[in-house]
Amino acid sequence: MKRLTTLALSTALLLASHAAVAQTNTITGAGATFPAPVYAKWADSFSKATGVRVNYQSVGSGAGVKQIESKTVDFGASDEPTKPEDLQAKGMVQFPTVMGGVVPVVNLPGVTANQIKLTGDVLAKIYLGEIKKWNDAAITGLNPGVNLPDRAIAPVRRADGSGTTFIFTNYLSKVSPEWKSKVGEGKAVNWPVGTGGKGNEGVAQFVQRLPGAIGYVEYAYAKQGKLVTTQLQNAAGKFVTADDDAFKAAAAKADWSNSFFAILTNQAGEKSWPISGATFILMHKQQADAGKATDVLKFFNWAYGKDGDSQAAQLDYVPMPDNVKALARKTWGEIKDGSGKAVAWQ
Repeated sequence: MKRLTTLALSTALLLASHAAVAQTNTITGAGATFPAPVYAKWADSFSKATGVRVNYQSVGSGAGVKQIESKTVDFGASDEPTKPEDLQAKGMVQFPTVMGGVVPVVNLPGVTANQIKLTGDVLAKIYLGEIKKWNDAAITGLNPGVNLPDRAIAPVRRADGSGTTFIFTNYLSKVSPEWKSKVGEGKAVNWPVGTGGKGNEGVAQFVQRLPGAIGYVEYAYAKQGKLVTTQLQNAAGKFVTADDDAFKAAAAKADWSNSFFAILTNQAGEKSWPISGATFILMHKQQADAGKATDVLKFFNWAYGKDGDSQAAQLDYVPMPDNVKALARKTWGEIKDGSGKAVAWQ
């Protein structure tokens, strides 16, 4: 797997920074940290091929949605899909780019990757502040033979509005009635306990520094940062390990037809990773600058191609299926210039 030079992606991530003086076109986007590593890779390759720069700010899904709504960027990015009625009200379209998973990561001396097992109920109780020690019977009962210490659990969560948090809390709300009633789901929630980190990278860094910590990050960050991941029980009652096949299994029966409003948490199937999700791009249907819109769509059309898929897989994301890409390209026909003509992207 080709690694990024660093996990500490800047919150003002400037993609394709090698751009030459001759390059005159720049498109801007902002939002989710979940896909930032693959957007960086795509943007670098796209800029070399076309001369178009992609300036993407990895600021979190909440901030990205606000920026596209206020039209301060050419595209927004969010891991929480927007409901069809909200898209209609705001005059926007959305389409997915890649899929992945959110994984629990821990910092426990002597514990290796995927050595310990957790359930959704246990995760919820940890983040509710009800399970406080790693040698609590609820955890040791799932992990006979594993030497779990008499150490306080240090939960780490996102401090910013986050699509990764939406995926995580949506999952917890599905598996824990108590979590659903007391906390609920969203890009930002009132956390009962925990230390907040900004971005996936912030959570990863806190977990690495805090003995006894547990956090949740997008899978690519866990892999590239060599964080200690856990097994997790899925809807079929099976303990599974996060990987590309488990994310694909979770997405296998998703319905993408309703404005791409698809949530992939707690899906059926013995191999499904229970905290899976896609990440989405938001654009306005009416474009004041058709040239910018054209470049945005050309960028994502390139990303949907063979090279884009290969780069996504190298960074531990799951490319979208061909039928979903076809639906996305059809959706692009709704994006029009000031005269009402569909923006050209081919």
